[in-house]
Amino acid sequence: MQKIVKCNSDDYAALSAIWERSVRATHDFLDDDAIAEIKAALAPHYFPNVELYAVSHNDSLTGFIGLHNDMIEMLFIDSHCRRQGYGSSLIEFALQRCATKVDVNEQNPSALAFYQAKGFKIIGRDATDSSGRPYPILHLSL
Repeated sequence: MQKIVKCNSDDYAALSAIWERSVRATHDFLDDDAIAEIKAALAPHYFPNVELYAVSHNDSLTGFIGLHNDMIEMLFIDSHCRRQGYGSSLIEFALQRCATKVDVNEQNPSALAFYQAKGFKIIGRDATDSSGRPYPILHLSL
């Protein structure tokens, strides 16, 4: 049975592992050094600044979302759980909490297609990510 649960710092290790497996499956533009650098920042810098929720199936976490105000700050599904509706469940959850914006790496076309299928439209673009790395970011909104 699938349910969405609120996360706390006890979940950070599991969420970091999901994040890494998801990123390695979908972010082929990131090298090992970039992945390690971002992963090291998750627990101390990113996770504490968002409301974290995970989708759980049979008491096993399959993915998570981070929300802040009207932004979906992060959404990652475990690599072996993709295309099973978990991301859609998390989007529905976010929409119920009035999240209407999300940023996506331009080099991740599957994520862009996912959000566009949910009704998001591109409203802007930055040439670099928020840390100044050379990964263009697309800003989307409903």
